[in-house]
Amino acid sequence: MKKFAFIGAGSYIFTRNLVRDLLTFPAFEDCHIALMDINPLRLEKITACVNKINNAFGNKATVTSTMNRAEALEGADGVLCTVFNGDIDIWRYDIEIPKEYGVDINIGDTRSVSGIFRALRNIPLMLDICHDIEKYCPKAVFLNYTNPMSMLCKAMQSNTKVEVTGLCHSVQGTAKMLAEWIGAKPEEMTYTCAGVNHQAFYIDLRYHGEDAYPLIRKALEKPEIWNVEQVRNEMFRQLDYYPTESSGHNSEYNAWFRKRPDLIEKYCTHGTGWNPGEYAFSLNGRIAREKTWVGELDKWIAEEKVDTACSGEYASNIFNARFGDGKLFKFNGNVLNRCLIDNLPENSCVEVPVLASEYGMEPIHVGPLPDHLAILVNTTARLEDMVAEAAVTGDKRKVFHAVCMDPLCSAVCSLEEIKQMTDALFEKNKDYLPAFQK
Repeated sequence: MKKFAFIGAGSYIFTRNLVRDLLTFPAFEDCHIALMDINPLRLEKITACVNKINNAFGNKATVTSTMNRAEALEGADGVLCTVFNGDIDIWRYDIEIPKEYGVDINIGDTRSVSGIFRALRNIPLMLDICHDIEKYCPKAVFLNYTNPMSMLCKAMQSNTKVEVTGLCHSVQGTAKMLAEWIGAKPEEMTYTCAGVNHQAFYIDLRYHGEDAYPLIRKALEKPEIWNVEQVRNEMFRQLDYYPTESSGHNSEYNAWFRKRPDLIEKYCTHGTGWNPGEYAFSLNGRIAREKTWVGELDKWIAEEKVDTACSGEYASNIFNARFGDGKLFKFNGNVLNRCLIDNLPENSCVEVPVLASEYGMEPIHVGPLPDHLAILVNTTARLEDMVAEAAVTGDKRKVFHAVCMDPLCSAVCSLEEIKQMTDALFEKNKDYLPAFQK
């Protein structure tokens, strides 16, 4: 019997999908699923959901729930993490304070000044989890789904011995979307995708072995397709390579779309991808969800039929390759850049193809990114290295300098304004950032 520990199990969308995926594999049908969350109501509801999923698969698995992290981790073979340090009561300031300085954030969980402060809150927690894994299940494979992915993985992979990588569905999700746009099946597409999380690019994309980009350019002539992803489609049109993460995310990762009200109006307001899709992940969407999630789960438990098909998430396939039936599995993961992307900083966290097997997780050398993409991604990678180091050392000045280099903040604010904004965020976050109170 294999054991899987879900840390932050109350993230009910991910937990339901990942549990279902695990139970589709014969090697894991009788596994032990240990759910852990510090919120008793979320833990109660997600346990009921997982019990329902287990029932649909014949109740072969064992399901336990606990608020004790050590108990959940004890003897685990696989660990999945979707924690969130600081709820909306603190996260909202990551959005609201920058807005006062003209920095208009859409989602704020991965990059720019909002992602930086989210990283500062989460890195100490993630390191604590890793140290517990080293103590209670040192051979476990740890798969992280918490954002900001690159900065968290950089900190964990640089400061612990845990076998950990970060996963995001943007790579396979975008590839599926592009296939649909040209009338192809996902399995008919092949690609090499590389960069950093949420800012990776399909540097090679093929349909039946032929370059798929001409077909995608043709598809973008259709208004209904252009309008789905206005930001990303404009980036592809001008930069020649398609980025992985959604328009809402990408609009805050660079200086091109959110530095002026007229640009926000043009690119970030009317596309179909903004409503309701991006709204669900925005501050207002999260606030609204706090009022509805209990009812949504109760309705799902009472009325919905469990879908027993495996989703497109990577996690269960990685676990199966590592300690299930041993079938090799290739995925895009977040790892330290050790001779993987030639023109990005060594030991920065990059997102590249990785091969999982019973022998471990082996990243694949990609080579250089196209020069203009390397310039864009270099800024992100170096900035995120600074933040990961600052979170461990408690260096406020390094955090400030990282925010200064952020493309969106630097496009909107003066250095003095960035200093004031950073200080204001440190003040609001002081209870979550003890390392910076020296």
